[in-house]
Amino acid sequence: MSASPGQDPVIVVDDVTLGYGDHVVQRHLSFEVRRGEVFVILGVSGSGKSSLLKNMIGLYEPARGKVLIAGEDVAAARGEERAHLLRQFGVMYQSGALFGSMTLLENVRLPLDEFTDLYSEEKDLIALAKLNQVGMRAAAWKMPAEISGGMKKRAAIARAMALDPFILFLDEPSSGLDPITSAGLDALIRFLSTDFGITFVVVTHDVQSTYVIADRCILLDARTKTIIAEGQPADLRDHSDNPTVRRFFRREGERQGAP
Repeated sequence: MSASPGQDPVIVVDDVTLGYGDHVVQRHLSFEVRRGEVFVILGVSGSGKSSLLKNMIGLYEPARGKVLIAGEDVAAARGEERAHLLRQFGVMYQSGALFGSMTLLENVRLPLDEFTDLYSEEKDLIALAKLNQVGMRAAAWKMPAEISGGMKKRAAIARAMALDPFILFLDEPSSGLDPITSAGLDALIRFLSTDFGITFVVVTHDVQSTYVIADRCILLDARTKTIIAEGQPADLRDHSDNPTVRRFFRREGERQGAP
């Protein structure tokens, strides 16, 4: 059954400033992510995309402002409240972060081992189902060293889905992949969003991928240290009145003397 993005925000980023000590990475970031949409965070290298992601999932605490997931303040949550909140979302890190000494099945089982009291057979069935959803069931008993980079990304997505979260955060999913493998991963993201209603927050610098997967996106600017564009990527490419935004979405290099 297909799902379409709803208007209800499931993530609210409210006046967030990112920084380390006196160093400000991004300032005054405010935006919402709607239920069921694929929301993409864009920017050049060093613009703070991954730092923003880490603040959104609670690894770092914003220097200012707050991040709400399902109405709960990620940084302020403690104890059982925090444990419950963390189960609402899954994360796929840039490298995949699979444990090399475990099979793919064992890697996907890890969240079930940590957070549930299910029988071992039940955990295996769930892990196999998640691997099947990403097209990796046949590789369940392989080790990470035996599979390709794209397959590792798919297995990492399966692990992020193990506890049935309604939000998935993906950090540079197409990084290091060839165009064909990257296109297959784009198709998987759209499939999981459309058929299962999963909300995605995707950090990437891959503009071409953004045109395929994104319902909406924001563009972080390293120079001004804030959001300089928000909307549908094709619309920003064709109609933005900001030349920096147009150049980014058209993949044009900085021209001498350009504003």
